[in-house]
Formats: sequence, structure tokens, C-alpha cells
Amino acid sequence: MTMLRIAAAMLLMALPGAAQAADGPALYKRCAACHLATGAGVPGAFPSLKVEPAALAAKPDGRRFLVLAVTRGLSGPLVVDGKTYRGVMPAQAAMKDDEVAAVLNHVLDTIAAADKKVKRFSADEVGGIRKGGAALTPRQVAELKAAIK
Repeated sequence: MTMLRIAAAMLLMALPGAAQAADGPALYKRCAACHLATGAGVPGAFPSLKVEPAALAAKPDGRRFLVLAVTRGLSGPLVVDGKTYRGVMPAQAAMKDDEVAAVLNHVLDTIAAADKKVKRFSADEVGGIRKGGAALTPRQVAELKAAIK
């Protein structure tokens, strides 16, 4: 039976994509439906991702907010770049921790052009934040942003 498990594990590792890292640009395509491929957003409807994610990722509370915005979603008023948005961002709860990290890192690297000094997200960090915020509603996640200094 042990040999069978070893063989099955080896087969799974040999499958395409079994050990590959999550693809941030491909995962971002679901975000682009609202935020656009460029991250520019839609004025009055969906906020831009070009500036604030880099600033938020440089702060512990901001990092928490970004992860929870993706994993728990957002609801209610949210101020981004001085503009208020009142829509809803659905939670992407089905995304794995490494996928959330990959999509946030794609936003930091490609869309927000964050300074390389800004720490990139890891699956472990995402998992810890996700676990700690599991009881938050989308509205409570949106309210977290206002408290970030």
C-alpha cells in the first residue's frame, strides 16, 4: 500500500502544473473584468489599482486589508484615491493562498509599479491573514481601510 501511495504522489508531481507557481497575470484576468487589464478601473464604478495598492502593501494594516479585500470581498463606501465607491467586490474565497499572493504581487509589480523595497506577498502570509479575518464581513473589510494610517 505504501508503494502505491508513493507511485500516486510521483504521478501527481509529474502532471503539468502540479508543482508550478500560481500565475498572477492569468489570475488577474478575473479582476480585469471590473478593474480593466490596465488596472485603471472605471470612474464612478470600480476603483483604479494603479496607486493605492503599492502604498497599502508598505504597511502591515494595508497588507491585511489587501488580502482580505480579495478573500472576503468588499461592500459599502470605500474611498480610493480620494473618490468614494459604493459598490460591491465579490470575495474570491475559492482562490488558494498562493494564488492570492500571485495576483496581489502581479498588481504590485505590473499595475501599481511598486518600489522593489515593498515586500511581496507569500502564500504563508496570505494564509495567516485569511485565517485571522475569517469572521469579517465584506462591509467590515471595507471599514478596515479607513483606519489605515
